[in-house]
Amino acid sequence: MDESKEPVATEGREKMTVLVAVDESEGSLYALSWALDNLFAAAVGGAPNKPQPLGRLVLVHAQQPLQHFIMHPVGPAVYATSSVIDSVKKAQEQNSRDVIERAKGICRRRLRPASMVFCTQQVEAEAVIVTGDPKETICQAAEQMQTDLLVVGSRGLSKIRR
Repeated sequence: MDESKEPVATEGREKMTVLVAVDESEGSLYALSWALDNLFAAAVGGAPNKPQPLGRLVLVHAQQPLQHFIMHPVGPAVYATSSVIDSVKKAQEQNSRDVIERAKGICRRRLRPASMVFCTQQVEAEAVIVTGDPKETICQAAEQMQTDLLVVGSRGLSKIRR
């Protein structure tokens, strides 16, 4: 084994890209806090005269696709009118914006503490809202953005309920 070679975690890239899936659950917000504290903790400390990018953080919120009808186990399907669909779309979009804003607030609090005036190291951050089945769209987003790490929260189910 050649000990002169250093392991390269990000395949030649100088910074790590971390995708964190967020929703309104406490589990996803805890996962975001964990990622910030454990993966980007150096953003609030370190050498003051050596500015360097620490990585890229991508917040992803997946909203469920809108169903135009409701199927009952017994009886006919109920179709929604266009005004109801528009109202539900607006509420869904507002909910997505609220989730992203809450996640951004956590990022601001974790990465810029009040005691730190100058922070020379940076974490690039962006927020993305995708539509579709969360398990599929989150994985697709991670693949398309070439992320190095995907962080998701737990739904809080026990082993028996999974």
